Amino acid sequence: MTADRTPAPVPFQVAMSTRFRGVDSREGWLLEGPAGWGEFSPFWDYDTFRAVPWLHAAREAAFEGWPTPVRDSVPVNATVPAVGPERAAELVRAAGCTTVKVKVAERGQSLADDVARVAAVRDALGKQGRIRIDANGAWDVDVALRSVRALDIAAGGLEYVEQPCASIEELAAVRRRLDVPVAADESVRLSDDPLRVVRADAADILVLKVAPLGGVSSCLILAEQVGLPVVVSSALETSIGLAAGLALAAALPELPYACGLGTARLLAADVVADPLIPVDGAIAVRRVVPDPAALTAAAPDDGTRRRLDDRLRAVEAEA
Repeated sequence: MTADRTPAPVPFQVAMSTRFRGVDSREGWLLEGPAGWGEFSPFWDYDTFRAVPWLHAAREAAFEGWPTPVRDSVPVNATVPAVGPERAAELVRAAGCTTVKVKVAERGQSLADDVARVAAVRDALGKQGRIRIDANGAWDVDVALRSVRALDIAAGGLEYVEQPCASIEELAAVRRRLDVPVAADESVRLSDDPLRVVRADAADILVLKVAPLGGVSSCLILAEQVGLPVVVSSALETSIGLAAGLALAAALPELPYACGLGTARLLAADVVADPLIPVDGAIAVRRVVPDPAALTAAAPDDGTRRRLDDRLRAVEAEA
């Protein structure tokens, strides 16, 4: 390969250690450029149009680079999937974080399941830790109000509830009637107008995810425009993609909340030798590079490789 030729993207497929939001594995491409490595791994339910920002973010990481950081470490929360109480407590103790995000409203589970999980997290975390919950837009207004109030009691006080309802109008209605702060995620990253949730007074906090929003620079501009506190979170990327989230969190002028970037533990494997795992509740800001042996282990099967090829070509044509 000649020195002036861009290296070919590298495909990967890694399993989740625990099913999360209906996802059993993460697949995508790693791009190498003069600035480092980037990751393109949109979820399969994203259409071509919605996947374009993910490619922009990967290209930014590989070919443009990121702003100079203003901090060298980023506090993060542990993430607890929709598991049973005992497993939830184990995950909290293993993570060593003082903030925990708990998945609730999983299809096929009940409010009682959520209450038991959140209560177990509180017991494992102790009185001083912070608990936030994420419903991924699964509730209507009435169910959200009833559920959040019950979970607030189980948690001994919630830091916030993330995306309790799907629509901005529902978020605004819930926010008016709850004492618990409301954070918007899907209403930002899946919207053609991310500022609409702010104009509707539908959220107290915005969750920013680098890949779905087109890159670190785009997120910094959005954070400046919204005038609300932001939480930087992952989209279940490998450590290559997580590094972009760290870069955003490290560049923000203010970082009032722990970030949702401690998700490498949700993967059964990674594509780097030294994954971005929290230590004492924080991750050091650094770039990472793929490990050859890990890439070999993460090579997709033939069928997945064909799907990845087709998707990358389609998104490149649209970008």
